[in-house]
Amino acid sequence: MSGAPPSRGPTSRAPIVPDRVRRIGDDGFAFFPNRFLRDGFFTALAPDEMRLYVFLVLAGDRRGLSFYHYDRLCALIELPVERYLEARNALIQKDLIAFDGRRFQVLALPPRPHFGAQQPLRTREDFEQKDPATIHIALRDALARLGDDD
Repeated sequence: MSGAPPSRGPTSRAPIVPDRVRRIGDDGFAFFPNRFLRDGFFTALAPDEMRLYVFLVLAGDRRGLSFYHYDRLCALIELPVERYLEARNALIQKDLIAFDGRRFQVLALPPRPHFGAQQPLRTREDFEQKDPATIHIALRDALARLGDDD
């Protein structure tokens, strides 16, 4: 007798719990194409990138759009703003999401994953010149100071 388990024949495709099969219903729309795992996109993401990407997939509508403000998003996924920014920028560079300063769009997967290293925003100048969230705060603070001068 060998130490290998006995052969059980072909694997069944029947659900284990038939009355709990997932369905896309009225309460939302989220999915990951099989290519996300099969073609290496899963392994191309760092943990913070994966956390943000999964959130955006779950939050998006049928077209992949979501409107979460960065402060609420950071609170929900428990990431400090600096790490959120690095993850967001990496997902943009990897061509998985688009961001216009207010909205996110989870994009259809590109032909292959991008494993290239991104240049994170590290200096105050980087944030002030390239990050919409930082620019938004700077503008809000500047406008508040103008209002205080009246």
